[in-house]
Amino acid sequence: MPTLKNPASTAAVLMLEGEVTIFQAAELKSQLLDDPRPQVIDLSCVTEIDTAGIQLLMQARKMALASQIDFQLLALSPEVTAVFDLLRLHDFFEAQPREGAHES
Repeated sequence: MPTLKNPASTAAVLMLEGEVTIFQAAELKSQLLDDPRPQVIDLSCVTEIDTAGIQLLMQARKMALASQIDFQLLALSPEVTAVFDLLRLHDFFEAQPREGAHES
């Protein structure tokens, strides 16, 4: 379930938890794409992400860049890191895994 932190601040900090899959994409879409503020998305508690979740994050980043709005992904969970590694998305998102994410 997405949680919006600091809604009155200059940046929208969205903490995503649990699954970010096709089933949550519609709910997340309006939160990610309709907010004109800079976006900071915390992915540290994401337990699963599929291509719909990745596509939504990519669309949000592209829209932010086009509108010259800051967009940042924070603390990728091990599950997100694995998908980003597989799809080579770290450079696209300029994102780094959470400290210790590759440790078993």
